[in-house]
Amino acid sequence: MSYVNLQVANSDGRDQPISRLFVPTVFGIGLLLFWEGIVQGMGVPGVILPAPSAIWAAFTASTDILWLDFVQTFVKGALSGYIIGAAAAFLVALVADASDFLRRGLLPVGNFMAALPIVGIAPILVMWFGFDWQSKAAVVVVMVFFPILVNTVEGLRATDRMQRDLMQTYAASYWQSLFKLRLPAAMPFIFNGLKIATTLALIGAIVAEFFGSPIRGMGFRISTEVGRLALDMVWAEILVAAIAGSAFYGIVALIERRVTFWHPSQRRGR
Repeated sequence: MSYVNLQVANSDGRDQPISRLFVPTVFGIGLLLFWEGIVQGMGVPGVILPAPSAIWAAFTASTDILWLDFVQTFVKGALSGYIIGAAAAFLVALVADASDFLRRGLLPVGNFMAALPIVGIAPILVMWFGFDWQSKAAVVVVMVFFPILVNTVEGLRATDRMQRDLMQTYAASYWQSLFKLRLPAAMPFIFNGLKIATTLALIGAIVAEFFGSPIRGMGFRISTEVGRLALDMVWAEILVAAIAGSAFYGIVALIERRVTFWHPSQRRGR
């Protein structure tokens, strides 16, 4: 019986991370090989679908350009807008939590703003804030603000009445109750909004560059290279965006795992 239990523990513990990496890696390599074989075997023109080898060649030959585009779009536009939007959403959520009137008014507006198409907002903000990264950051702020706000407000209301009554029994002030009970309980909700916003931030910054940008940036490069039918460079930019977006999401998810280690969703192998 002990041997069986040990085997189950090993399969739930040590082998699980390996399988999480091994299966996607093998699947991804197989997909790339299939893609390469289809393009090479059927003679698909590069202007329709370049082969992975051609995309990698364009990637390695243009690392300086790709780096400048990454800094312009991700660091200056997406990341700065993400930080500003997340901080503003958190502060507004604290104010809305203390005011029932403000909460009832903000949440429907948030749902309405989240439904607005980015292609309608981006050109307006580009005209307001100019063609450099500031306008892209403004687009990102609009895109990430309301998802984080809604999740934070809902998270602050996640505690049940018995827990809040217990804090009142201990004569806890509003701020003590907030920092010791309600804010820790809201962390899974907050990080849910932050993870959703990671993808929205990069998408917003790239799309905003289609409506005006200096001569660098992922969105600028994609629109320019499409016009030149240089699809290998377009896919190289997509590769950079995919790596940056995945890494950004992974960093936020890693921070969530450290902060919300107590939550049932973070318990593994127990």
